[in-house]
Amino acid sequence: MTNWPRVVLHLDMDAFYVNVHLLDHREDAGVPLVVGGQPDQRGVVASASYEARQLGIHSAMPMITAVRLCPTLKIVPANWDRVHECSRHIMDILRPYGPVEPMSVDEAYVDLAAWDDPVTVAGEVKTAVKAQTGLPCSVGLATSKLVAKVASDHQKPEGFTVVLPGTEAAFLAPLPTRALWGIGPKTAEKLAQQGITSCGQLAAADSARLHQLVGKQAGALQQRAAGIDGRAVLPDDGPPKSISQEWTFNTDVDDAALLQAQLHKMCQRVIQSLQKRGLVAHTASVKFRWADFTTYTRQKSVEVGFDDIDTLYKLAHALWDEHWPRDKKLRLLGVGVSKLAESETRQLGFNFY
Repeated sequence: MTNWPRVVLHLDMDAFYVNVHLLDHREDAGVPLVVGGQPDQRGVVASASYEARQLGIHSAMPMITAVRLCPTLKIVPANWDRVHECSRHIMDILRPYGPVEPMSVDEAYVDLAAWDDPVTVAGEVKTAVKAQTGLPCSVGLATSKLVAKVASDHQKPEGFTVVLPGTEAAFLAPLPTRALWGIGPKTAEKLAQQGITSCGQLAAADSARLHQLVGKQAGALQQRAAGIDGRAVLPDDGPPKSISQEWTFNTDVDDAALLQAQLHKMCQRVIQSLQKRGLVAHTASVKFRWADFTTYTRQKSVEVGFDDIDTLYKLAHALWDEHWPRDKKLRLLGVGVSKLAESETRQLGFNFY
């Protein structure tokens, strides 16, 4: 098994604003589409569908330019409430896997150091985000934030790129210098004028010559070009208010054994997240979604906080058993905990109230 000194996952949602729009407007799928302001109001492109990108349209482009490239371009405004709702859901999905550092509404780093097989877990993260939100994403896994971010952009859309320990420099070497954090158009142009266009060339450049070219940032740029980045994943300040796991089944399910197995697996992930944060929960909840998309949540509370799998599974199983009609198929099943507090003593048992 590969020895990972550090394990960082970078998740980047694909054409996020566009795909959030498509959740509620399936009729717009497959056409050149952008989210942004109107061309007669000096609008810019916030997000472009891949059909629009094939025509040369990209984020931050003036909308009037985008319309010139595609006169039939469909322009829609951003639904910010829906965007933030989806973003919160994505971050909630990530938190059971490790400390999460959100970078924007559509990207985040996750520290997967607690897992023995981070490659498999990274694949589970990618699958879980798509299955539970309906939104496509790309994932990069590496030993640093810098390389993980480059990796997540490597095979978009819906990419999954793993850069194993010791291969960081080789992975970056053929890529353009602009792929690196901290290198903008002006710096890239300066480097290109001296024949330095790839990360490999930057890493191997003469240090004194490079210093004359870009000044005191020369050393840092060469380190980045070699894949060296010691920045830690910095999670959100303060404890979460709740932790949850959800699973959307590929086909609607009424198999009790399968549902119980999935329930237990989600309980394990929630408890692992609780324990990593040194928290206990006082409320357990189970979320149900039927085949017709009817959705509701049921919960039970206990007097003594818990952070163990046995208690959560007993609570969750009781809720599931009580509220799942045996003649109805489930599309989605979820488990969550709330009313969180810092752990002082381990719970000894539970009593419903």
